[in-house]
Amino acid sequence: MKAKEMFRGLMTVLLLMIVCCCVSAQTNKLKFDSKKQFKIVQFTDLHYVNGDNRSQLILDNIHAVLKAEKPDLVVLTGDIVTGGGDRRIGLREVLEAISSHKVPFAVTFGNHDSEGNMTRLELLAEAQTFPYNLSGTTKGITGVTNYILPVLSSDGGNKPAALLYVFDSNTYYFDKEISEYDNIHFDQIAWYRENSMRYTKENNNVPVPSIAFFHIPLPEYNYAIANKQGYWSGTRKEWGGESLINSGLFSSFLDMKDMMATFVGHDHDNDYAIYFHGILLTYGRFSGCNTTYNNLKPNGGRVIILSEGVRKFRTYVRLRTGEVINDVEYPDYFLPQKK
Repeated sequence: MKAKEMFRGLMTVLLLMIVCCCVSAQTNKLKFDSKKQFKIVQFTDLHYVNGDNRSQLILDNIHAVLKAEKPDLVVLTGDIVTGGGDRRIGLREVLEAISSHKVPFAVTFGNHDSEGNMTRLELLAEAQTFPYNLSGTTKGITGVTNYILPVLSSDGGNKPAALLYVFDSNTYYFDKEISEYDNIHFDQIAWYRENSMRYTKENNNVPVPSIAFFHIPLPEYNYAIANKQGYWSGTRKEWGGESLINSGLFSSFLDMKDMMATFVGHDHDNDYAIYFHGILLTYGRFSGCNTTYNNLKPNGGRVIILSEGVRKFRTYVRLRTGEVINDVEYPDYFLPQKK
C-alpha cells in the first residue's frame, strides 16, 4: 500500500511539473482583434457521461454554439464530466468536439468532475494533451485550476488589455454541518490580490479590466438577488448552491477595483446576471442534457464580448437552437439612470 501511495504521489508531482511547463508556454496567445473585441463562449455543467447516448445532445450543443459564434476562446466552468462512465474518455470526447473548431479553450473544474476515476490534476494533465489548451495551475495554493489568461492589446504589443482570472472553487467543505460546498480559500485570494496589484502597477497604477471564471457561486449571488440589491437580467429558478463560508473574495474584488464580472455555473436552472456594487454576478447557461437535472431548455452557452480600452462588455445567451436571449451591455443596461 505504501509503495502504491508513493508511486501515485510521484506521478502527481510529475503531472504538476508537466502542467506548469505547458501553461507557461501558452498564456500569451490571446489578443483583441482589429475591431478591438475579444469573444468568449462559456459552457458550464455539461455533465457529460461517457457511454450514455443522451450525451450526444451536449456535443450537438457545443458544435451549434461554436459554429454560430466563432469565439476567440472557450471557457468550461466545471462539472464537465460526471456519472459512472470513464471520465478520461468523457473529457477527451468533450475537448475533441471543442478542438475540432480550432479554438483555444480553458477549463476549471466543479464539485463533480473529480468524484470518479480521476483526480483534478489528472484531468488537467489530460486537457493539456490537446493543442488548443490554455488551462493551467499555480503551485502552492489551494485547488488545481487557478491561473490567469492575459488578453493582449490589438496593436501587437505585449501589454495586457484585459485579464481573465480562473479560480478553482474546490468541491465540498470538510464539515457538512457548516456548509455542503467548499469556497475559494484565503491563499487563492492572496494570489489574486498579489497579481492584481502587480498588473495595476505595471499599467501605470490603473487597474486592468478583468473578469473571473469559477464553478460554485459566491454568497453574494444569493444575497444580491434575494434582497433586490441591483438590476438583473435572465432567469432564476432555484436558490444558488453557494458555499456558506464567505472567505471574502468579493470584498477583494472591490478593493482591487479591476473586476467587472464573475461567471459561474453549478446551478442548472439559473442563467441570470445581477449588478452588485459595480460587479456583474453572472451565471452561464446550462450546457448539458438529461444526464442531470435541468429546467432551462434548450441548452446553450453564454457569450461574452470584451471591448478593448474600456470597462465595458456585451453578454448574451446563445441557445443550441440558434436563438439569442438576454442580450445586455455592461454596465449600461444595469445603471439606474438607464431605467
